[in-house]
Amino acid sequence: MTSETAPMPEEEPQEQELNQAIEQLRGALRDGVATDAPANSAVIMNIPVEVQVVLGSAEMPVSDLMALGKGAVVSLNRRIGEQVDVTVNGRRIARGEITVLDSDPSRFGVRLVEIITEKAR
Repeated sequence: MTSETAPMPEEEPQEQELNQAIEQLRGALRDGVATDAPANSAVIMNIPVEVQVVLGSAEMPVSDLMALGKGAVVSLNRRIGEQVDVTVNGRRIARGEITVLDSDPSRFGVRLVEIITEKAR
């Protein structure tokens, strides 16, 4: 009796890179120390991640949501001056303060004031 496996569909290049980086990371963890760490880290450092800054949130009935229109103001659960959450791929990693960029006063950024440890998550 022979077992046949269905051919795997082709992965997109970005997904291939991610899978390769994951396998290299697993190998490095399994072996203790990576022998070609610079090559491994270069692959891992090029993986794109989604970074979001969460100013706050609001809860409202659907009827209020449907009544929103241009110019409406949605009240958030945070006050001016409170720290905002910084998330990467949906996981909170830090808290920070909103700041105006010195290099471009028409833009703002986040000054990190606390890095969230794995235990605190």
